Amino acid sequence: MVLRAASARRIATATAFGGGGVTLLGASTVGLLYLQARLAHKAVGFTHWQPPQVNGVYGHGSGSPISFVMMGDSTAAGFAVTDGLQTPGSLLASGISAVAERPVRLRRTARVGATSKDLVDQMEKIRGQHVDLAVIFIGANDVIRRVRPADSVRHLQNIVRELVSAGTAVVVGTCPDLGTVQPIGQPLRSIARRASRQLAAAQTIAVVESGGRTVSMSNLLADDFQAYPEELFGPDRFHPSARGYAHAAAAVLPSACAALGLLPELETQPVTARGDGVLPVDRAAVEAAEKAGTEVSGAEVDGRERGPRGRWATLIRRRFGARPTVPENTDEALTGSRNDTDPGNPAPEVSARTATG
Repeated sequence: MVLRAASARRIATATAFGGGGVTLLGASTVGLLYLQARLAHKAVGFTHWQPPQVNGVYGHGSGSPISFVMMGDSTAAGFAVTDGLQTPGSLLASGISAVAERPVRLRRTARVGATSKDLVDQMEKIRGQHVDLAVIFIGANDVIRRVRPADSVRHLQNIVRELVSAGTAVVVGTCPDLGTVQPIGQPLRSIARRASRQLAAAQTIAVVESGGRTVSMSNLLADDFQAYPEELFGPDRFHPSARGYAHAAAAVLPSACAALGLLPELETQPVTARGDGVLPVDRAAVEAAEKAGTEVSGAEVDGRERGPRGRWATLIRRRFGARPTVPENTDEALTGSRNDTDPGNPAPEVSARTATG
């Protein structure tokens, strides 16, 4: 645990000095994994996708709409689903509206294939606008494309800092565990799992240090992918299905509501036997990377944000019960016009053959 926490801390710390670090999948492994990667590439299907319209106002209630932007990669975009209401952004907008009893205005800037570096372009689309909440799903493509972890984390941290400084609450769904993807075999699966969790832990440290909070995606869907592969996997056998996206949204919704002040923050306390409580952020980050659905956010102990081992962080583990249902009637939740979209952000047809989240 100490060594893994130290490793995540080194990656996160290197971002402040422009350190590169090693690639997540180092050059020494390429020869061994080349054939394995080609087999996985062939196993992942080919899917044409026309992104559905999702920008608009969701829910009902009094007061001005909560401004919400969904940023990140294809998981944030809801790749391969045909009904806009089944995308993570729409599911979160509907859920937040139900809790707040206010409408929510969703803006999606997420793009298929995006890495952390591409968050800069997504930020340009909302810069200067008032945004109450930003949810970011990012990291899978950084691992797949062997982006240096310090570079990946630096790009994410810069975006989180800018959003937080503008008064936006930020929740980041950290890098998922790519070792759960069925077409990926051993030894590539073990390496992908280690790289994914290492990046997720470093992301958490950087995000919490910058004023945001994270939710671990980790192996959130692993058990269900194995038990219900036809239900949880999409047509390309890499991205989630509509029901899989509902799982991801359910994991993030409580943290999004807490970030908006719609739910009370838990009182800080020492770490409990169950694993909840206050820890140094590097330890909390590693704990979270191992357990899907775990939230990490900044904390204070005796009125101080930092202790002898760095930033204090609250670790919250949540249990998930029955599999969430998937909305079937878009009109019941989407009350805004489907024409309420960004004219500068059209929805082109997208083709995906490789695992580019």
